[in-house]
Amino acid sequence: MRTLRAKGITFSIDDFGTGYSSLSYLKRFPIDTLKIDRSFIFDSVNSKGDQEIIKMIIAMARNLNIDAVAEGVETQEQKDFLASYGCNSMQGFLFAHPVPVDQFKDLLERQKLASSRTKEE
Repeated sequence: MRTLRAKGITFSIDDFGTGYSSLSYLKRFPIDTLKIDRSFIFDSVNSKGDQEIIKMIIAMARNLNIDAVAEGVETQEQKDFLASYGCNSMQGFLFAHPVPVDQFKDLLERQKLASSRTKEE
């Protein structure tokens, strides 16, 4: 993994906090990103326990110079909570729903065109 990382490949731990993800991985492997499992995000607006776990993961990632990405963000309230604790990378239905590959290619092309127009202005 270290050889691959030296070549520019990055590594993420998906669904962090559940299943087989372990804190020891953070010490043993060259991890770049922790993806906070959606099960913590789902009820984060109402659950003090989920809020504390999320805050701990974000703080731990920051202290280890690892990016934190929240999975399953579906509401503005979830987004606001995460942003208030410094989680600036999020994914979920709030931002976009899954699309077929052809639509995804079209979306990327539109974004590329919009970006080049902005640079020209």
